[in-house]
Amino acid sequence: MNPSNMLARLEPASTVLLVVDVQEKLAAAMPKDALDRLVKNTCILLEAARLLGVRVVATEQYPKGLGKTLAPIAEKLPGPPIEKLDFSALDEPHVAHALNAPSRPRAVVVTGMESHVCVFQSARDLATRGYATYVVEDAVASRREENRLAGLELAQRAGAIRTVTETVAFDWIRRAEGDTFKAISKLVR
Repeated sequence: MNPSNMLARLEPASTVLLVVDVQEKLAAAMPKDALDRLVKNTCILLEAARLLGVRVVATEQYPKGLGKTLAPIAEKLPGPPIEKLDFSALDEPHVAHALNAPSRPRAVVVTGMESHVCVFQSARDLATRGYATYVVEDAVASRREENRLAGLELAQRAGAIRTVTETVAFDWIRRAEGDTFKAISKLVR
């Protein structure tokens, strides 16, 4: 990725929101406040994506063992999550195809769990493959805070950009006017 393009504006038409493995049994192992923050902020991003036409891809790591995507998030997904066994979502051919269909995005915004395993490995692979990769700090979780922070640091060292929910949503919106701005402003209050 050309460093001068890394912080280019997030345009809805050229961005994909990737929701990684926000599943029942993983969620049960998360600290409650971290899980609540992840669910709230992922739902905000999913609603913003819906309003602005941002493509969404979601994954489930071995759902037979780890359960389905949490209901509040699953209800906002435009389609079913893609099952995977690999830690990196990019190692699953269906995910790689979904990211690039109908066209390759410039940027991928990543949320999910766990920060130091599937989120990090997915972000590393996205950055390596030339996507401007944004990991949303307040929409990722790990069982322990030190693991969440390590995952964020590793993702950043691999070329991902650390960001937060409101930064992504308002970059997508671009202007403080109109119904979409009002709707998303209400979500982040």
